Amino acid sequence: MQILTWNVQWCCGLDGVVSPQRIVQHALSMGADHGALDVLCLQEVAVGHDGLQGAPGDQVAQLRALLPGWQLCFAATTEGFDAQGRYRAFGNLVATRLPVAEVAQHRLPWRAEAGVVSMPRGCLVVTVRDPALGLVRVMTTHLEYHSAHQRRDQVQALRRLHAEALAQCAALPGTAGAATPYATPVHTPHAVLCGDFNLEPHEAEYAQLVAAAAPGEAAFHDSWSLLHPGDQQPDTFRLFDRTWGPEPGACDFVLVSDSLREAVRGWRTDSVTRFSDHQPVCTTLG
Repeated sequence: MQILTWNVQWCCGLDGVVSPQRIVQHALSMGADHGALDVLCLQEVAVGHDGLQGAPGDQVAQLRALLPGWQLCFAATTEGFDAQGRYRAFGNLVATRLPVAEVAQHRLPWRAEAGVVSMPRGCLVVTVRDPALGLVRVMTTHLEYHSAHQRRDQVQALRRLHAEALAQCAALPGTAGAATPYATPVHTPHAVLCGDFNLEPHEAEYAQLVAAAAPGEAAFHDSWSLLHPGDQQPDTFRLFDRTWGPEPGACDFVLVSDSLREAVRGWRTDSVTRFSDHQPVCTTLG
């Protein structure tokens, strides 16, 4: 199972060109040498935000057309209408060629901080059926950039979501008719949490994200660190564009649940592409 995560900056490259097509082509090519890409997790997908550089248009529709036969799930973290009544949305998208069993959207905490620029954040969870691993909860997110306080709250919320899912596995809810909203969803301990966390491995919020858990408690493990213990992850942000800081850094991660820590087989990034201001990260599980 190959999962690629990428903050695509509404598919706007450092050349100013907005192109979902080259984002999709490049992502698929990163999986090609290892079989085929199974899940594509994108952050900063835009719909109707004509004020953004390159006037991106309806990128959900564009991505759906570029991925025939795939299932696409989009979760807007900001959604509404401008003063002229034009619809706009911005958020996270998961596309997969695997069968989808469940989809859930979770709003993350949005702390009130006077004068601090921020936006609502969320976590999109798409549970897929992988032939080898079975059910896997793919969780993709994009945490707040401008506030460490908000990131800490959001990291805690992500850990709670995983803990809640594990609790459901341990104490399955009662069954209900398949035709009703009470029909029992699928449950699995397998989870992959990926995205742009807007924090780096040396920061306290990262330690909070991957903190060791007590027996039976939810925990996440960094897929890079599982394969390369003690080594620094390659940078994924500010490699070419220093608008957001003077030095490159790593803030795009693929984390796995306890149940998948032995399943991590590969990790790679592309440190050359300039199709976004972030670099894509692809992880292989098996």
